[in-house]
Amino acid sequence: MEDPGSAPRILVGRLFHESNGYNPVPTLKSGFEIHAGDDVLTSARGSGTTLSGIVATLEEAGVTPIPVHAAASPPSGRVDHGFFQETLDIWLRAVERIRPDAIAIELHGAMATTESTDADGDFLASLRATAGEDVVIGVGLDLHAHITPRMLTAADFCIACKENPHSDVVECGNYVARLVTDVLRGAFHPVMTMAKTRMLLPGKNGTGERPLSDMHRRARELEATHPDIRDLSLYNTFRFLDAPDIGQAVVVLTNGARTDGKAVATELATTFWDRRTEFADDLLSIKDALHKVRAERADGGFPFAIADMGDRVLAGAPGDSTVILAATLDHEYPFKAAFPITDPAAVQSAQAAGRGATVSLSLGGTVTPGLEPLHVTGTVANLTDGRFSMRGPYQEGETTSMGQTATVTVEDRISIVISSKPAFSHDPNAFESQGVQISGLDFVVVKSGYHFELNFNGLAVPLLTATPGLAFYTPGGLPRKRSRFWPDHDVAEDWLIPPRVFDRKGSAVRT
Repeated sequence: MEDPGSAPRILVGRLFHESNGYNPVPTLKSGFEIHAGDDVLTSARGSGTTLSGIVATLEEAGVTPIPVHAAASPPSGRVDHGFFQETLDIWLRAVERIRPDAIAIELHGAMATTESTDADGDFLASLRATAGEDVVIGVGLDLHAHITPRMLTAADFCIACKENPHSDVVECGNYVARLVTDVLRGAFHPVMTMAKTRMLLPGKNGTGERPLSDMHRRARELEATHPDIRDLSLYNTFRFLDAPDIGQAVVVLTNGARTDGKAVATELATTFWDRRTEFADDLLSIKDALHKVRAERADGGFPFAIADMGDRVLAGAPGDSTVILAATLDHEYPFKAAFPITDPAAVQSAQAAGRGATVSLSLGGTVTPGLEPLHVTGTVANLTDGRFSMRGPYQEGETTSMGQTATVTVEDRISIVISSKPAFSHDPNAFESQGVQISGLDFVVVKSGYHFELNFNGLAVPLLTATPGLAFYTPGGLPRKRSRFWPDHDVAEDWLIPPRVFDRKGSAVRT
């Protein structure tokens, strides 16, 4: 590793998308931030991503990573299959041309396309078929991945970040790179064991609250007492996919098969099932959230960041809900607040009127079923291209785009950041890049459920609210055609998907 002449050829990159199967708007190529060639490394260095951790650790080890392609988008509707195939072809051509020793890649793990419910599995299977059996493939995933046998059969190993909000994604990338180099040195023989529980979490997805905090504590204990366990990932699968065998997954990564990965995976999968009724959110209503803001701001406290849980762009919703905005405008108290709304037609109207003009807009409610547009009149305060760099720490340094964006002020106290594309509003720069200063507000609405807590830390107090939309889970609330799970279905007789062992360098796959 210290001799540059003997350094392994390791391809690196990123294909990151969480796909809401109930959002009817497909995600096109234009919805992705794309980097190619050396720009992959430039954009990754210092950013708060798993890819940045991969790159940093390889470079620290004296390995020059070979960049291929990086594409990332806010969660949204299923990815256009043509763009997916175009991206896959770029990777396959690179593998054929370079003939690497290894591939280290960041995927989300819950990507679907307009033609496939397991796009990450398709991607890895194609990489494996082209690369051959001897190339090491290491994958860093989001803990909300829908991890599948197809993914685990193709990769040498997959590991997830461990925290929600995702404060450890860089560390996940660091570990992916270390494991890849360990395999190349012959110091690590990866064996994965997966068990699943046919259930979704009705709520309480934060890893800092029980029962998930208890489960992660137990996972760390198991790692400490079983030296052969190199990683233990708990996957709280994305709730807005409709795919076969969806559920809470446990993947045990061991060095060889000496440790009984089946017993470890089954223990934690059983804990999911045994404690399933404890996963229930205690969210505020919009009325109660506004009452709390009024009471506490009157005492001079911090501004609040109110999570619009039903219209979370970070869960693939379109970001077009105006329900909190409508309640605020109807409220007797003159709140000072900011709201992100996705509505490209409203942006065009504001652009046509120009900065400083008074506009009457039919705003939002164009995509989410059951929502209606809200009519507002205000002043066009700002017009931009919508590009900004995230402050972080989650996704720190990442450049993202809201598309053409207009900021409209109503009654000199309400700022509405209207974007052409669903926006990463979990970051304060989504507002401050548009001239909206959070410190002067009573509250800001974010289309995020957890990650905003990291990025607004020290700026605003988080409040999670129950709101309608395509990102609010209610049992039986969405048409499930491909999946069976509790609490939507009675799975008492077959709640456990039995553990399965994946050992690519041993005797292939054993059941």
